[in-house]
Amino acid sequence: MSTQAEKAARFLAAHRGTTPLLMPNAWDAGSAKIFESLGFEAIATTSSGHASTLGRFDGEVSRDEVLEHATELAAAVDIPVSCDFEDGFADEPRTVAANVELAVATGLAGCSIEDYTRRSGGQVYDVDLAAERVAAAAAVAHRGPVQFVLTARAENFIRGNPDLADTITRLQRYQEAGADALFAPGVTKADDIRSVIESIDRPLSVLVLPGMPTIAELGALGVGRISVGGTFAAVATGAVVAAARELRESGTYGFGALANEGRAAMRDAFADRAV
Repeated sequence: MSTQAEKAARFLAAHRGTTPLLMPNAWDAGSAKIFESLGFEAIATTSSGHASTLGRFDGEVSRDEVLEHATELAAAVDIPVSCDFEDGFADEPRTVAANVELAVATGLAGCSIEDYTRRSGGQVYDVDLAAERVAAAAAVAHRGPVQFVLTARAENFIRGNPDLADTITRLQRYQEAGADALFAPGVTKADDIRSVIESIDRPLSVLVLPGMPTIAELGALGVGRISVGGTFAAVATGAVVAAARELRESGTYGFGALANEGRAAMRDAFADRAV
C-alpha cells in the first residue's frame, strides 16, 4: 500500500498530466473500490452522495460523520482520495484550519473548501474572508510531511450568481492564498472555461454537466481535473428506482442484465477481500 504522502504527491502530479484527471466521486467504500478497479487514478467523496446513504440531503452531514466517512474511503483503496469538505464546517479561518488538520489525519490525499456556507440561510462569503479561510487551510495542509492537496472552490456560479469576473477574482485570490488546485463548479461554456484558465496559474477543476464540452475538448482547453460530483451516486439510485418500479409495476425482471454487470464489477473490485 502507498503511504499517505505518496498518494498526495501522485494526486497533485496527476493534475498536470497530458490529459485531465478524471475523478469520479465515491459514496461508500464499495463504490471507491469499483472506481479503483476500473482504472481511475484518484477519487473524491461526494457530500450529496454520502448524505443520501444516510437518508439526508446535501449539507445535512456533520463534520465528524464526514471525517469518519473519509477515513473509511481512504483506507479502502490504494489511490488518492480527496474529500468534499464542504465549507470546512466553520466560518472563522482558525476553525477551518483546525478542521482541515483533522482531515489530514484521516489518510486523505487532499480536500476541497467551498466559499459558501449553508448556515444562516446560505451565502457566499465575502472574498476577503474567503481568501483568509483558504490561507489558513493551506498553512495546515502544507506544513507537515504530507503535502496535502488543497482545492479552493468558487461557488457563485451554482449559488445564483453566475458572474465570471467575480469567479476569476476569487480564484486568483485563492491561488495567492496557497490553494494547490482551483474549482469553478457551474462554469460550463468553453469560452468561459478558457478565460478562467488564462487568468490563473493553478490547475482548474470543473464539474461536468449536460451540454458541456467533451472530455477531449476540456483537455484541449487546459482543464486539469474533471469531477462528476454526486452524479454517479444519483445514477446508481436511478438504476435502483427503475428496477424496483419494473418489479412492482410490470412484474418483469429486465433489470437482471444490469445486475449481472454489477455483480461482475463487484467480483473484480473486491477480489482482494474474497474469502
